Amino acid sequence: MIGALLGLAQTVIVIAFAWLLTQAITMTVAGEPLSQIMPTLVALAGVVVLRSVLIWLLEVSANRGAALVKSQLRARVMAKLAERGPDWVASQQSAGLATVVTTGLDALDNYFARYLPQLLLTVIATPLLIAVMLWHDLASGLTVIVVIPLIPLFMILIGRATQSVQQRQWQALQRLGTGFLDVVGGLGTLKIYGREQRQFIRIHSITEDYRTRTMKVLRVSFLSGFVLELAASLSVALIAVSIGLRLVDGSLLLGVGLFVLLLAPEAFLPVRQVGAQFHAAADGLAAAEELFAILHDDAAAPDLALPVSVTDAAPPANPASAAPATPGSVPGVLRLHGVTVRRGDTVVIDHLDAEFAPGEISVLRGVSGVGKSTLVAALLGFIPMTGELTLGGAVVDAGATRPWLAWAGQRPGLFRGTVAENVALGAASADPAAVDQKLVDQKLIDQKLIEQALDWAGAASVSADTMLGVNGDGLSGGQGQRVATARAIYRALTTDCRVIILDEPTSALDADTEADLLAGLRRLAATGRAVIVVSHRPAVIAVADNVIELQELVYV
Repeated sequence: MIGALLGLAQTVIVIAFAWLLTQAITMTVAGEPLSQIMPTLVALAGVVVLRSVLIWLLEVSANRGAALVKSQLRARVMAKLAERGPDWVASQQSAGLATVVTTGLDALDNYFARYLPQLLLTVIATPLLIAVMLWHDLASGLTVIVVIPLIPLFMILIGRATQSVQQRQWQALQRLGTGFLDVVGGLGTLKIYGREQRQFIRIHSITEDYRTRTMKVLRVSFLSGFVLELAASLSVALIAVSIGLRLVDGSLLLGVGLFVLLLAPEAFLPVRQVGAQFHAAADGLAAAEELFAILHDDAAAPDLALPVSVTDAAPPANPASAAPATPGSVPGVLRLHGVTVRRGDTVVIDHLDAEFAPGEISVLRGVSGVGKSTLVAALLGFIPMTGELTLGGAVVDAGATRPWLAWAGQRPGLFRGTVAENVALGAASADPAAVDQKLVDQKLIDQKLIEQALDWAGAASVSADTMLGVNGDGLSGGQGQRVATARAIYRALTTDCRVIILDEPTSALDADTEADLLAGLRRLAATGRAVIVVSHRPAVIAVADNVIELQELVYV
């Protein structure tokens, strides 16, 4: 709405500018004294200033609108990725997703901040300018009406070629991002085996391909701009010749001819700018196809967008228990009854019955590939399942959040920052820049909880102030595991989670460190929480109160 009003105001200013400039010139030609011309010149200067302000306001409005739309799109994409879960994300190219969410969204700047506002301005300005020209000089107005459709025709023809080369450039960018990420991820292995030089050649080849395609896009853009400018210039020249001939034979007044001639380029300018901004926005449009595929292509993840209700297969005997509850506030047993989990068409977990009691350490064990991590993902709500899942007798609704659950996976998932910030996972209380005394006191309390979580995770020797690099650089594999476990323990202590799930928390630990961690888990369970550990290590199984053996399904 603001853009439309500003566009209308700018069009009126353009007409006023042409009219005032025409008056100033005709008065000068007629030999009027400067005192009579001066008010017109002052008004002309004011119009110039006002037009500059309106152009600035249009720019600000467009940029703010683009930033808002991009922010909303990014939030929707991140929410959709979280909704589809890590199972779907793992099936995609991580570099491709990262490129779409970062570079791809940023490339939409020109579309939202340039192309769409210019399209709106064209819809408003062009008809109004043509109407004014028709009113003052019917012949010039009709010439514009006849000629102006040629510019959109050229835009469509050239736009198809532009989209084609732009799409290939976007694919080359994705190949470059994926290849670079693969090289960085495996750089250590490549260096050990002396294969880094081959990857250097490969990255150089992909980079050259991207450079070549980028230059092709620029070449098409420059050629299209030349064609549009040529068409508009010839059209204005045609109007100018017509006006000149009629001025010579006296059938047209100088003021009218000059006014119409000044408006002619302005009538063509919005349409030319639409073509130019379309080419500038083509990069973002190529990325937008994949962006909206993530948001709307439910066929790619038919069951993850809205998981099947966990109560569909086996409704509870007591109907009252099916009412929505807040499991985080209800201590008790986590119970699975008739739970079935599928990955695609394959049944991984088939009608599993299990109980995880508070105050106990329960161990999920089984051969590799039997479905331990799949069951954990289902409990986290990342994978749909059928059956009944209850906590303390309250049904856990499908798709609901899990405020009652803390979790640490096989990969630590650490980020750049201190160990304390990684354990607290960005909690404001872990921020050392606390000024208010109440915040300082809260920080001290949380600092003690962080140290307690590290101690219970067997990582008391790891200082909470240790600064980590990207992906937890600075810690060994075992230390990273223990910091991730401390993160789950910290969440359980600070948000009163009743269930804690740890996936292979001791796989990289020696016997002594493993014993320290298990002692900490025993203390955690003693607080009345159900501790679930996925492991096949003898020491873990030895301290378990409850061992659940998952059997491999046999298909006949």
